[in-house]
Amino acid sequence: MRVGLILLCLGICGPFAAIHAEEPTVSAGPMVGHATPHEVNIWVRTSRPTQVAVTFWPLSDTAQQVSTERVDTSGFDGRNAHLTISNLAPGQAYGYHVRLGPSGEHLMKPEYALSFQTPPLWHRRPGGPPDFVVATGSCAYTNDPDYAPPGTPYGGGYEIYETIHSAAPDLMLWLGDNIYLRPEDWGSRTGIFRRYARQRTLKELQPLLGNVHHYALWDDHDYGPNDSDWTYVHKGSSLDAFREFWLNPSYGLPETAGIFTQFSWGDVDFFLLDNRYHRTPVNAPPSSTKVQYGEMQLKWLIDALTSSKATFKIVAAGGQFLSPFDRWEGSARYPHERDRLLNAIVGRKIEGVVFVSGDRHHTELVRQSPDGFYPLYDFTSSPLTSKGASASGEWESHLRVPGTLVTKTRNFGLLKFSGPKDNRVLTIETRDIQGQLLWSHTIRARSLSVPDSDE
Repeated sequence: MRVGLILLCLGICGPFAAIHAEEPTVSAGPMVGHATPHEVNIWVRTSRPTQVAVTFWPLSDTAQQVSTERVDTSGFDGRNAHLTISNLAPGQAYGYHVRLGPSGEHLMKPEYALSFQTPPLWHRRPGGPPDFVVATGSCAYTNDPDYAPPGTPYGGGYEIYETIHSAAPDLMLWLGDNIYLRPEDWGSRTGIFRRYARQRTLKELQPLLGNVHHYALWDDHDYGPNDSDWTYVHKGSSLDAFREFWLNPSYGLPETAGIFTQFSWGDVDFFLLDNRYHRTPVNAPPSSTKVQYGEMQLKWLIDALTSSKATFKIVAAGGQFLSPFDRWEGSARYPHERDRLLNAIVGRKIEGVVFVSGDRHHTELVRQSPDGFYPLYDFTSSPLTSKGASASGEWESHLRVPGTLVTKTRNFGLLKFSGPKDNRVLTIETRDIQGQLLWSHTIRARSLSVPDSDE
């Protein structure tokens, strides 16, 4: 056996060593992740294991260039790097570039500029909270020519990422089905990581990754098989891949695994939910134990919303929250948990809640008005590059805001937060691949306040 191993090494070690002698390059990214007023995270994937550093400077003074310490690439194949840039000034825009190698001798030279920013300090300061824009989208399918089934490709329209980049959002919120695991992927840890890595190299995606702060959640297609739930045996590997390829501020809680998290930008709190890791099978009979989020995550969400003092509280998940239709996988299939969440929002008089969701391959804005309470909205944004949904009985929804249904069209959303502190406004837009406005709807923060009691 030992002789066999030696011969095997003699057969492959020469070419392998030659490959590693080549100059390392950036094969995907860099991608900008979570930011605070003093800190920004950067993700980079390289062509081979190496060391990575970032040199950055204020756009207002390009002479002030500073470099991070070099970090070794690591992860499932030793090619991913996570870098944290600290001691930044609040409310500043920075340029940056990436260097590879033990001495930083290999400079990445993209065809586009790279930038990041830090959110400003605004509490107890003149001027109030900042205006900012969040891009949204879900269902991002990238065709795989090597293993594509026959027929019309399912994915396309990748130029939508260039259009989103041109819209200059501050943040991008990925609402699930971000990579689409295939049957050849979800049966092994290697397959899951391979799909994540392959998806991230899409050429049209790179400028958007390098200049906008990205936050993500997952749905079934970047977690496991279609309609997958807590029983998926490789969910630990899916969680590891998600953590390796995204830069959210956190992943679950110490006592509760998953990808749910929370972050703030300006006067807005964002709550990103995990509707897969603890999910009961969708076809299980309705009961109080049939859940999407699980007891601890739901308790965390309700209490976190209760504690939040944000003007707007954006609650996001892969599946729809308010649609009454129960054919697919939305909250209508989990009525006990849905009602518990909505009743808690009403009962605790939590103001400013707006839901954002993906999954459905169509876009719509749903509005539900609980008795004696302000209207609740659910903005579903889908698809980015997957095939759009065809006709359905759902098109006659009585809860949909008129004029907001988009079908058979790849699209993305924009959440625009603006206005003075005492009159903040959220404008929701849906735009097509070319950036043409399909519809717009304005929600004033004042309209998301609990009505005064008659008592």
